[in-house]
Amino acid sequence: MLDEVRDGLHMAPATAGLLTSLPVLAFALFGALAPWLATVVGVHRVTLGALLCVVVGLGGRALVDSSLPFLALSMLALAGMATANVLLPSLVKLHFPDRVGQVTALYTTALAIGLTSALTLTVPISEAAGGSDGWRWGLGTWAALALVAALPWLRLVAHDQHTPRTGGAVRLRDVGRTRLGIAMAVFFGLQSLQAYAVFGWFATLWRDNGFSPTTAGLLVGLVAGVSIPLSLWLPAAAARRDDQRLLLTVVMVCYPIGYAALLVAPQALAVPAAILVGIGACTFPLILVLIGLRSRTPAGTAALSGFTQSLGYLLAAAGPFAVGVLHEATDGWTASLLLLMALCVPQIALGRYVARPAYIEDQLPR
Repeated sequence: MLDEVRDGLHMAPATAGLLTSLPVLAFALFGALAPWLATVVGVHRVTLGALLCVVVGLGGRALVDSSLPFLALSMLALAGMATANVLLPSLVKLHFPDRVGQVTALYTTALAIGLTSALTLTVPISEAAGGSDGWRWGLGTWAALALVAALPWLRLVAHDQHTPRTGGAVRLRDVGRTRLGIAMAVFFGLQSLQAYAVFGWFATLWRDNGFSPTTAGLLVGLVAGVSIPLSLWLPAAAARRDDQRLLLTVVMVCYPIGYAALLVAPQALAVPAAILVGIGACTFPLILVLIGLRSRTPAGTAALSGFTQSLGYLLAAAGPFAVGVLHEATDGWTASLLLLMALCVPQIALGRYVARPAYIEDQLPR
């Protein structure tokens, strides 16, 4: 919807570039603040507040008529998303310590359904609304979904009054002094880099290889849709194992195989490539369950989640930028795909490291 938003708000190209960078900035900044906010305010209150920020941000930006408030409200919504994203693993650890895999599977599946829905429904909603302002309905509709998501948390805010702070506070800088914390952050960053590059550029890649805009969008939707059933199974399967190296490796090697298929036959192998890349992208729910499995306490989970995601998203920001630069410089996609394939090597190595049994609390400085 970026072209429609730019036209509707008379947005300058530089402002549009800033808009596309806001998600990474928000997840890095507010992801780092989330554990501290949860300690000071209470994890349930912060989660409810985060969802309300999403409601106000998404709904408000669909109503404004200039670029600056649109950017500010987008940042507000993204701040809420980033905060809730970091706190969810610690909430799972707090309420379901013996069912981390199963509950993580449920919410990562919901994430996959939400991603697929947004990719496939935003444009039809806008077109159904019609007119030059149809994009406002396409973007603003998701505020209603965020409001529905916020309602159950109204019953949980009182829980902060009697929730024990098991294990005491764990600081992000202490996590950053551990081998496991650094490995998790870089691993998360490399995986997110792949995902940002795929969802940011692969529709263009497929259009450049002769597919219509609609078909290219459906192929990207297939990449996202593959993760729906797998997200329901993979986290639970990982939690049942003490060592997740084999499971994680099988999922991650699908990335380079899918990229190789696009290099060999981008048209004939488009569907198998989309499926393979979609399986590779399921590394994301595995990382989320590993955050819970690599910590002993909710406080440790929150700190590991905050450090992993904030630093990881900063690293991920380089992905779409590098892919775009290589595409522009070479007027093709071979160099970009080779770069993504090369980055799979350190990702797989780090994934196998963090998949071994270990706990962040055992590595914290005393």
